[in-house]
Amino acid sequence: MTHAYIIDAVRTPRGRGSDKGALKGIKPAQLLAQTLQGLQQRQALNTEAVCDAAIGCVTQTADQGSNIGKMAVMLAGWSDAVSAFTLNRYCASGLTAVQLAASQALANDALAVGGGVEMMSRVPMASDSGPLTHDLELQTATDLVPIGLAADAIATIGGFSRAQCDDYAALSQQRACTARDQGWFRSLLPVRDANGATLLTQDETPRVGTTRDTLAPLQSAFARLGEQSGIDKMLCAKYGLTAIDHVQHAGNSPAMADGASAVLVASTGAMQRHGLRPRARILACADASVDRTLALTGAVAATEKALARAGLRVADIDLFEVNESFAALMLHYMHHLQVPQGKLNVNGGAIALGHAMGSTGSALIGTALDELERRGARRGVVAICGAAGVAVAMVIERCET
Repeated sequence: MTHAYIIDAVRTPRGRGSDKGALKGIKPAQLLAQTLQGLQQRQALNTEAVCDAAIGCVTQTADQGSNIGKMAVMLAGWSDAVSAFTLNRYCASGLTAVQLAASQALANDALAVGGGVEMMSRVPMASDSGPLTHDLELQTATDLVPIGLAADAIATIGGFSRAQCDDYAALSQQRACTARDQGWFRSLLPVRDANGATLLTQDETPRVGTTRDTLAPLQSAFARLGEQSGIDKMLCAKYGLTAIDHVQHAGNSPAMADGASAVLVASTGAMQRHGLRPRARILACADASVDRTLALTGAVAATEKALARAGLRVADIDLFEVNESFAALMLHYMHHLQVPQGKLNVNGGAIALGHAMGSTGSALIGTALDELERRGARRGVVAICGAAGVAVAMVIERCET
């Protein structure tokens, strides 16, 4: 079987996705360009050999419009021979970008880059005013609901309590703080301003000292919306529920963030011609789409498909890096796939580290590789879901070096 190889994976630290964030002062194209330059320097890369760059970005407007992938490639000083496109598969965009880059590398017997960027401090979520968030007529006709209410419905159906969700969120924070303090995120690149001054070297969003008790005072984020909009009533009728248990709040939901990431992939021939050493091979990828109302359960289906294509079982996987769309969704993932918590997001996830939407999927590849290498482990699954039921998963295998 022919596999694409992951040569390297890098990401920026994630900054807070607000006016107080450390990265607020630079533009998305600049942030992604710095990431591409860091990737180039780490691999002494001749960019003329890169056939394409696929870049995920969800809110493609203002600073993130105009095919920001190509803008960043140019700003990074890469060869004009490098084509680029920007894609939106909601939160799964970055992982889809790597999947498509791998396909381009194999089809062209070349190098390719997949990655993503999102700066929620500068281009807030839904500021593109698209129908997913702004067209009530379409939402009603298609049974689309705000994702926080979908997460509460999934928690209710699965019987996941507020306490269980808060325990999961607290563990994510504790794991992320430990990994940050121990320097386990080796794929991180520092971010600098136009004068070369360092803006951020470590993830900005983890909160030290988070416990179930510190989360207890936080009020449900979606209860009022669910009741006043009539969506709770619709969900109960659709799924045979008596009431929606609103367990999600700011502390057990993903933190909005700024970030960029890039993954260099190669065919076997291109890798050999350019003298590159791989970190991992891609064993299988899978896309999935599930119930558009519950929306966020797709990571399970995508993982099942990817494992089947790789000829593997859950027990064959050493680490799972899955975007923490909400705490309830991680409990759902573990329950349905029987993934031990000791293998899932062992260095924390988006609840602690932040969710820069278009970048998260590709950033997870570096997180997974860093930990596989640290442990000397073999295989990992990276999975992520998005709005309207879309999801992507990838199975990777570490290469011995």
